[in-house]
Amino acid sequence: MIAVNYRVIYGDTDCGGVMYYGTYLRLFEIGRTEFLRAKGLSYREIEEKRGIILPVVEVWAKYRASAKYDDLLTIKTYLKEAKSYKITFFYEIYRSEELLAEGETSHVAISKEGKILRIPKDILDLLSL
Repeated sequence: MIAVNYRVIYGDTDCGGVMYYGTYLRLFEIGRTEFLRAKGLSYREIEEKRGIILPVVEVWAKYRASAKYDDLLTIKTYLKEAKSYKITFFYEIYRSEELLAEGETSHVAISKEGKILRIPKDILDLLSL
């Protein structure tokens, strides 16, 4: 599990100061990016050096309570599964000890031309550490 903090900015919210539901998907992406970085990987390296893109092919989210403008959130990211053709991450978004949302994203590896690729074993090994 990797945890990263995020402060809700005004642009994340609606006119009532409540964080827009779609913003949670961006928080999932922040958590996933930092998870990869903590494992010694980066999206830039995976794309530029290996020619692999990891698009989201499935996502779900469950909202339990609303984040508000200026809240300090913690994004917890877990690796749920890493298989040769699919990686799945699980996320929890907290304000202090209160669970606000949880969700999951699944990714496949594709080439820049859009062809599905096998995820290299060394990437799978790094993710599982």
